[in-house]
Amino acid sequence: MATAAPDSNGVNKEYQNGNGNTAHQDHYDGSTTNGSPNNTFADTTAANERRRYNYGGNPLVHSHTGESARFPAFGGEFQPGLYKSTEGRKFANPAPLGLAAFALTTFVLSLINIGVRGITQPNIVIGLAFGYGGLVQLLAGMWEMAVGNTFGATALSSYGGFWISFAIILTPGGFNIGAAYKTSSDVNAENYALGYYLAGWFIFTTLLLLCTLKSTVAFFSLFLTLDLAFLCLFLGHLYASAEGATNAPLIKAGGYFGMFAAFLAWYNAFAGIADTSNSFFLVPVVHFPWSDKAREERKKSEQHTV
Repeated sequence: MATAAPDSNGVNKEYQNGNGNTAHQDHYDGSTTNGSPNNTFADTTAANERRRYNYGGNPLVHSHTGESARFPAFGGEFQPGLYKSTEGRKFANPAPLGLAAFALTTFVLSLINIGVRGITQPNIVIGLAFGYGGLVQLLAGMWEMAVGNTFGATALSSYGGFWISFAIILTPGGFNIGAAYKTSSDVNAENYALGYYLAGWFIFTTLLLLCTLKSTVAFFSLFLTLDLAFLCLFLGHLYASAEGATNAPLIKAGGYFGMFAAFLAWYNAFAGIADTSNSFFLVPVVHFPWSDKAREERKKSEQHTV
């Protein structure tokens, strides 16, 4: 079982070398320490480990350095990798708010995409998309910026913008976006335009998905199902019928993947809210075998068995 805020005794350093000393991930440029070559075994080991993280001097790469302790990846904090201790943070965790806003809006739209109870008109989503999934999620993204979470700020703010822009598209009459395509000779002009719009969000979500490959199963699954939802939805519009109807099986598949994404977002939100002070149970957080946390646990078990 995992807590929403691991206690400081369980905090992980970025890397533990074979001697038990801490070696931090950094850009290795072959330099020496204090003007002389690194001739000790510990220094050589640390240098060899740093060499693995040589990104060719990319000035945009985000590398964790310094002596501060780091927590392992955790969906409740919307952090896909090692991140700073939250003990001294003066702000509350904004990630559960953004995740909850995303989850509810996605849940309702996905029900409509599936066609539950015969409801196929997405007008009811407009209010949610403007107010909760849009505005509230955008605000949560801005607070993620304040607490120093680049991934959370980028993801939550972007999806907040997605919901606001989608609400603008769906608003009947006011913006006349759909009406502009009615004058086209191609009956599927609006479907194709929506397909291009959703394809862009599919590409963006794929980029975020790649950043969760070293996190937890629940965190990765959230972006995987969301990515598949965007894939099915944009293909559902691009492969519309000659009469202008969207591809129903693809749209329904996108709705089902959206439902999975909504419940996974709620799951991660609950993980970020629940702790021993307010809940009788904590949801499990499963780390991938290749993640920093899993490697550290294997190293500890190996040391205990020797």
